[in-house]
Amino acid sequence: MATSQAQTVLVVEDEPSIASFISLYLKNAGYRVKAVNSGGDALAQVEVEQPALIVLELMLPDIDGIDVCRRIRQRKDIPILMLTARDEDVDKIIGLEVGADDYMTKPFNPRELVARVKSILRRSTPARRASESAQIRHGELHVDSGRREAHVGEEEIQLAPKEFDLLWELLDHRGLVLTRDQLLERVWGYTFAGDTRTVDVHVRQLRRKLGDASPIVTVWGVGYKVAPARDSVNA
Repeated sequence: MATSQAQTVLVVEDEPSIASFISLYLKNAGYRVKAVNSGGDALAQVEVEQPALIVLELMLPDIDGIDVCRRIRQRKDIPILMLTARDEDVDKIIGLEVGADDYMTKPFNPRELVARVKSILRRSTPARRASESAQIRHGELHVDSGRREAHVGEEEIQLAPKEFDLLWELLDHRGLVLTRDQLLERVWGYTFAGDTRTVDVHVRQLRRKLGDASPIVTVWGVGYKVAPARDSVNA
């Protein structure tokens, strides 16, 4: 049961039975829950009370969930877990760089949803971010975990939240090969029950954005690693 100190989760889902189902499990896990059934209501609710996290359905009756996510990201730093009924939408969610922290496809295990909510919130707390403040220089690439900024030379590279986390994890373990399963556990905080393509999609996005400065190397059949750089240092 939620207490006065409980974090609020905003559930944006137009199917009443699914919204009630999600809300029940989140409340039982100790969260306060506010549920709305449209993108417009979600945007309005965020202005009234900023939730700790948003569970956002992709297909909404008024405003597309991707557009809702983009609008929120332009103004607020709120973790977002997107839901979709179609497996093929996953690449769209990731590839369009809407800024969602994670996604789940329906049908899903409600206990896994709660686990993901906990993981996202644990990794997004200011105290945790501050405690992990550090910098890494690797060739032309300079990454600051406290500011959550990445630069190639003097140019700042705009990265989605999980793109930044993935880049940092690889740089922090440069020289080591990390499997896709290891990256899922370390960056997302859990396993995807074998669905590792989200790592590949995020790596493609990082390579595109970083261009020639990208240090990420594919180790076929295993995972990824960061290639050596002569002037690679931690700060």
